[in-house]
Amino acid sequence: MGLGSNQGDRESWLALARERLAALPGVALAAQSPIYETEPWGDPDQPQFLNQVVALGLDPREWPARRLLAALQAIETDLGRVRSERRFGPRTLDLDILAYGNERLEEPDLVVPHPRLRERAFVLVPLADIAPDLELADGQGGSVRQALGKIPFKIAGNTLQTPR
Repeated sequence: MGLGSNQGDRESWLALARERLAALPGVALAAQSPIYETEPWGDPDQPQFLNQVVALGLDPREWPARRLLAALQAIETDLGRVRSERRFGPRTLDLDILAYGNERLEEPDLVVPHPRLRERAFVLVPLADIAPDLELADGQGGSVRQALGKIPFKIAGNTLQTPR
């Protein structure tokens, strides 16, 4: 799961999201990346984000992707996210299903692996921290580490920058 926040106490939003994810019945927080400060993607006229990736341990029969998506959206709403028409705009919390095992889903409101995963260092860097050899099931082949090797980025401390 990808976690992001650029409004208010960003670290607290991420911590609350991790707590809420781990509190889902039958779900465990299996791994978590460091937190990175990143530039906004898609709409640069907004505050910097904090981004993190977590791996969840869950039974896919109890938590099919659609049910998991509904739970993520409920957590976002409970923690103050207001969905606006401004695409890629600021938000208290953004939770994304990046990958779901080896599954590939293409539905109107759910595409897994995340459709822009390979373009985003702010997702690939923390994902590589916890699962560098994860094979991406998006039909393009290759691992997280290989995808990350194809995009430009710089890291200074916990700050991640991508050239514009």
